[in-house]
Amino acid sequence: MRIGIFGSNYQAGKQESIKTLFDTIRLLNGEVWVEAGFYNYLSVQFAYTPAVLGVIESDTFPLDLIISLGGDGTFLRTATWVGRQEIPILGINTGRLGFLADIGTNDIRETLEDIFRSNYSIEERSLLALQTPRPQLCNFALNEIVVQKRDSSAMIAIHTWLNEEFLTTYLADGLLVATPTGSTAYSMSVNGPIIIPQANNFVLSPVAPHSLNVRPLVIPEDYYIRLKVETRNGNFLIALDGRSSVYPSESEFLIRKADFYVKIVKRAGQRFYDTLRKKLLWGTDVRNQAEVHFNLS
Repeated sequence: MRIGIFGSNYQAGKQESIKTLFDTIRLLNGEVWVEAGFYNYLSVQFAYTPAVLGVIESDTFPLDLIISLGGDGTFLRTATWVGRQEIPILGINTGRLGFLADIGTNDIRETLEDIFRSNYSIEERSLLALQTPRPQLCNFALNEIVVQKRDSSAMIAIHTWLNEEFLTTYLADGLLVATPTGSTAYSMSVNGPIIIPQANNFVLSPVAPHSLNVRPLVIPEDYYIRLKVETRNGNFLIALDGRSSVYPSESEFLIRKADFYVKIVKRAGQRFYDTLRKKLLWGTDVRNQAEVHFNLS
């Protein structure tokens, strides 16, 4: 199996986990390539130069599996590298929460053994694509696309159409369009709904709207969204999974479902609801911690 490894440059205290990863792949007779920046980080910071077949320096690589080593931000950057190649990605969490990178460092060896035995599943996740007045090097997002104000306390006006039918003008600090994958990220922090990965929907969530009756809206993923943004400040930001660009007031955009997927590797038996409970403490209630007996006689 040909495996590519991408990682963050924040791995303090994770040296043993990193070595376990490389050693396990070698023992399983896997072939390893490493993203050039991460390989340089390992050699400089840890004086560790694992045996690899090569380094990844371009955005095209004929691999069977990609491993993202870090947190969810690292996973999103890895998904950007992989792009349309649709190579399955396994996220190993050496960061904090780890919702996309949901394999713990204690499970590295067992997880890789399962993968080499083909004991795993793959989830296909939808992405958002952004059409802008000027071409962008990367115009897709796995989590969300955010329109937001810049360098000013003044609100922005975001005129919004769904399939060319006018929806509303959001007067707010911003507007967030999220995928089911992104519904547990920024979208959730602005009170957007959590959407299971299998749902074919996107969600529009205003950021600090200047109205009490504007709420998040769930729409089918085959809808397209047209936006026109006005701001007193003269410009604003659009961010795709945190990668932001500045645009002038009166700019128009089109957002729709991308024509490819991100493939995420899941261990056998791994469930989205388990991740909700473990990572987000979903449904945690002290009343459920103690055993309750009912007298039904």
